[in-house]
Amino acid sequence: MPLTPTAASRLAVSAAAPVARITLLNPPLNVIDIPMMEELAHSLAELDSRPEVSVIVLRGEGKAFSAGVDVAAHTAEKVEEMLTRFHAAVRALLATKKTTVAKVHGHCLGGGAELAMVCDMAFTSESALWGFPEIKLGCYPPVACTGLAALVGQKRAAELILTGRTISGKESAEFGLATRAVPENELTNAVERCVGDLLSLSPAALAIAKKAFYAWDSMHFDKGLSRAEKIYFEELIKTADAHEGIRAFMEKRAPKWSGK
Repeated sequence: MPLTPTAASRLAVSAAAPVARITLLNPPLNVIDIPMMEELAHSLAELDSRPEVSVIVLRGEGKAFSAGVDVAAHTAEKVEEMLTRFHAAVRALLATKKTTVAKVHGHCLGGGAELAMVCDMAFTSESALWGFPEIKLGCYPPVACTGLAALVGQKRAAELILTGRTISGKESAEFGLATRAVPENELTNAVERCVGDLLSLSPAALAIAKKAFYAWDSMHFDKGLSRAEKIYFEELIKTADAHEGIRAFMEKRAPKWSGK
């Protein structure tokens, strides 16, 4: 049954068994705010309880997958709630028994890239822009810090996280961050071919294989993310530079780092 979003909704969710599609809806760049995080966690939990659904496709409406988490939510008084809510959505995406496929075009940055990277598979347009620019705000991306090296290797992960540089969709596939990169006009067909392949398989076998595949990683990821959160709350947000980076972005100026 399709779930029709309200005027305030940040998602469009349709479940036409055996495929469910979650579309991020916050134009123009599908910035992830707290309402979207809450809706995403709720929708994933609901879909996970539906035995008739075996595949979830995650995509963005309009010209982008997602430009990341709302910068305004990184301020000291909001950041703990923001990370708690966002990581609940990430954990729900990781925990679902359904096979998840990200469809990426346009900007796929920060928290948007973190959502895409934790899907089982990610198909991207060659021209998409992937990256983790949080360091430019005096912050860091906890999910990427925890899991990116397992996908792309330690040196490439360090470069992406510590420099904040963006890479193309083509590079993201070469790095191992995405499954495959294709010209943008072929993206829908590539995703649907993958979905078709998955639907020819046993849903029960897919769910159990996924559980076995991530059995080792899931234990380490959960511990690592909890540690990354702790460092963020207890150390990072107490620095002057973290506050300066967010203020500078909001004020549309270059940050003045103090190193403190």
